[in-house]
Amino acid sequence: MIIMMNKPAGYLTARSDRTRPTVMELLPPELQALHPVGRLDMDTEGLLLLTDVGRLDPLLLRPEAHVEKRYFFRAFGRLEQADFERMAAGVVLEGSGVTSLPARARLAGYSTIGACEALLPPKKHNHLMKNPGRPVTEGYIAIREGRKHQVKLMVKAVGGHVFTLKRLSIGALELDPSLAPGEYRELSAAEIAALFRDRNI
Repeated sequence: MIIMMNKPAGYLTARSDRTRPTVMELLPPELQALHPVGRLDMDTEGLLLLTDVGRLDPLLLRPEAHVEKRYFFRAFGRLEQADFERMAAGVVLEGSGVTSLPARARLAGYSTIGACEALLPPKKHNHLMKNPGRPVTEGYIAIREGRKHQVKLMVKAVGGHVFTLKRLSIGALELDPSLAPGEYRELSAAEIAALFRDRNI
């Protein structure tokens, strides 16, 4: 069985944790044998797969699999088209010295902190709202590797600071737009076939 979940922010991608809520708490008892495929950061939303198939992580998420993962982000700061071109070409990821592989990156538009007030990190809300006109950049980025905090580090390398991040797709599989945060459903046969096309599963 493979299910897709629209993971909400605030949940750890793990089977269990002593202090923090996990995505498993969003599933009923009969699905507790499933495990997450890869991980999304606690504050990241969007497409998460859970399964009882044991070989999905290396097939889909390890860098050598070259499966594209697409994300939408909002970041503090005004990033220009040239910054997106830099991310697409590859940037040095802070803390590792590694240069990211070529990616697809697209500028979606601009907003302001005030317009994004409901999305601000609660702990920083009051401080950030002291300057509600500060620019926010919205964009899309698609990567074929999965280093820790990679999208956040790529955006940071060009001068932005991600505060919302949502995974929209893994390979040919797109997040079902009818799923509200925390909801899930089983993949159809057609979706499974598309997800593993040429993956020799």
